[in-house]
Amino acid sequence: MRGCTVYIDGIVSHSTAGHGGFKLSDERNRHVHPLLRAEGGSYEEDCAWAIVAITFPELFTGFERRCAERSVKDSWPDAWEAIFGVVLGSGESHEKDQRAFHNAHAGDWIVVSAISSGHHQGFVECVATPGGRRGAGTEERRFLVPADEYTVGRFGFIIDPSRHAVYAGPSSFIGWQRGTSS
Repeated sequence: MRGCTVYIDGIVSHSTAGHGGFKLSDERNRHVHPLLRAEGGSYEEDCAWAIVAITFPELFTGFERRCAERSVKDSWPDAWEAIFGVVLGSGESHEKDQRAFHNAHAGDWIVVSAISSGHHQGFVECVATPGGRRGAGTEERRFLVPADEYTVGRFGFIIDPSRHAVYAGPSSFIGWQRGTSS
């Protein structure tokens, strides 16, 4: 299914079966704040649509404007603060809260992958990295965590080394079964 809706001259919403978004003319795109402006004027439907809505609020419903505000605060908090001259507090931006969490726990082991242990009933086998970082060269360790204790928080589960011992036994992770991390 494909379609488009012309909101106003120079602002068109495109939809397809898989994705969509807004396409702004060069003239309309110049109205978008430089901190949020997309070169070429394409704004995808997942988050960037909100940039169009806060730039041209008269084209959207009150509900859509509130959703757009939330989306921009969550995804581009630095731009929101600079544009509107406010400082977003705790709980006002997902991205900003996530940064604060990772700064506060940069030295902690944070779970990046978990699976119910097939070797130790009632436990979750966890792969954790310092600060929850990912990528080549990042140290990984496995831990066993009691299943009733394993509750993922908003930004992850923090290993407590005083209660969760490093685990080097048989693994339920395919990559660890072969002797490589995944």
